[in-house]
Amino acid sequence: MLVDLSAVFASGGKEGYEGITTELQVPLEMTEFAGPMGSFPILEKTPVALKLQNIGGGKAEIEGNVKLVFRTQCDRCLAEVETPMELSFERTAVAPEAEGEEEDSDDSHFMEGYQLNVETLVYDEILLNWPMKILCREDCKGVCPVCGRNRNEGDCGCDTFVPDSRLAALQDIFKADKEV
Repeated sequence: MLVDLSAVFASGGKEGYEGITTELQVPLEMTEFAGPMGSFPILEKTPVALKLQNIGGGKAEIEGNVKLVFRTQCDRCLAEVETPMELSFERTAVAPEAEGEEEDSDDSHFMEGYQLNVETLVYDEILLNWPMKILCREDCKGVCPVCGRNRNEGDCGCDTFVPDSRLAALQDIFKADKEV
């Protein structure tokens, strides 16, 4: 969804003058997050709450928050997990005519002229805040490396001993009829 920021950029602009604050609730049209880790459906979402304010010099401050719940998989046992994510962010948007003036501004690829692309902004925030590891529970035991059974559901009885390959020569000594 695109939000027109031309009124926000026009509400201030003088040195030391802070423009009028505009607050919006923008519906999120995104139904899934497709990132480098895979594609994850969004089960629940709140509208994106935005607070927009001109901070002078052709810039506007964007503050926002949104709550999302994704369907993901546990990284150890592959069980389905509902992963909640609460995003709060602050960004600076730059008007098209003021883009080349300062180099310390945020990367504003979420701007299309005077339009704020809310979907791109939220996508970037999800990407930045995606958890490193998703677990169904803190003490998840994962899957058996031999048969693939979920160890959280019970023990499968498989022999999971893996000998150290560096000591394989010593193991051969103790096997039948080998001379030293």
